[in-house]
Order: sequence, then C-alpha cells, then structure tokens
Amino acid sequence: MRDLFNDALMQKIQKTGVIAVLVIDDVKDALPLADALLKGGVDIMELTLRTDAAMGALKVILEERPQMTVGIGTILTLEQVEIVALSGAAFGVAPGTNPRIVDLAKREALPFAPGIMTPSDIETAIEFGCKLLKFFPAQSSGGLAHLKNISAPYQHLGLKFIPLGGVNQENLSSYIQTPNVAAVGGSWLATRDMINAGEWENITKNAAKAVGVVRKIRG
Repeated sequence: MRDLFNDALMQKIQKTGVIAVLVIDDVKDALPLADALLKGGVDIMELTLRTDAAMGALKVILEERPQMTVGIGTILTLEQVEIVALSGAAFGVAPGTNPRIVDLAKREALPFAPGIMTPSDIETAIEFGCKLLKFFPAQSSGGLAHLKNISAPYQHLGLKFIPLGGVNQENLSSYIQTPNVAAVGGSWLATRDMINAGEWENITKNAAKAVGVVRKIRG
C-alpha cells in the first residue's frame, strides 16, 4: 500500500517530530511566525483554514521561506481540497475521515492525513491508501492507551499517526516514544493569542524546547 506522502516528506516529519498547528488572523504575521518557529528548530507547520488569512499566509511563506514545509489543515469541503491541491501546500489535513474529501485528495495527488478516532475511521482511511493519519482529539478520546488499542490490529500495515488535541510539552515525550507516532501536532507552540500579540521569542522558546525533547528521544 503506497501513501501519497513521499519518503522525503515522511522522513522530515519524523525527524522534526513536531508540527506547529496554527490559527493565523493576519497575513503580516506569516513571516515573523515562520522565522520564530525555524529559529526554534520547527520546520513543519499546518495552517488551519479557520481564518481567511491561512491561504495568504501559505503563499507568503512558500515564496519567502522555502525551508519551511507548509501544509493546510481543517479541510472540510471539496472546494477546499481543490484550492489546497493547486496552492503548492505540501500536504492537507482534516479533523475527520470524510470519504468524499479523502477520495478527492487522492485524485488530486494531495498528500492527505485524515483525522481518525475509531477502527472504522482507520479502515476508511486505509481504503484510500492513507498511511499517515491524524489522531484527533487525542487526549479527550483516551490518549496513548486509546491509540495503542485502536491501532493494534493494523500494526502490520505500517501506519503512522500524528496525535493532536491535548498534546503539550508535559506529555510530549510519552507520545514521541511511541513507535507508530510520526510526529505530534503542536498547537501550544504558537497559540492564536501568542501570534496576535507578536510573542515571537516565546514561540521560539516553545519550539526549541519541544524539538529538544524529540532529539533527546530520537537522536
């Protein structure tokens, strides 16, 4: 079973270990935000389609900071799949597993990580060839214990997961130590309030601290 995430992209995701998941309200914050994360060692981000600024921010970062790998999250409609597929985004992410969304992403050759929380979600994703899956919401659905239980029957397929939702600096190490976790989604690295307040130094510190945990565990 071949996934749309190529080897180079998967290796980068697993090496960095943390994907900054971001809600950005103003395109002007795009470059300072990218620079703050890069300075802290986080070179992968997911810009969520929760605001109108996301696609504009994507364009600016792709043009000005090519070393940053940028994906788009909260993809909920077929139209959004098409827009993201044409945008140059490295990947797409959804909170759930909508067969129509995943099917179109596959047809558009957009590397796509659907959100899963149940075995049925996993099996639907597998049908479309998805091998990198977003485990969401991670903590409130049972955390690592739940992930280990629902993923066990599919271990031989080589699936990898990105837990998001309730993951933070305190529980990061336990997730990163789990073999089938490719990376975690880090919304705490740069919260919406932090971005709006221009807290770039704090964002850099959060990124560096998280990357330090990953490197200590994974080398």
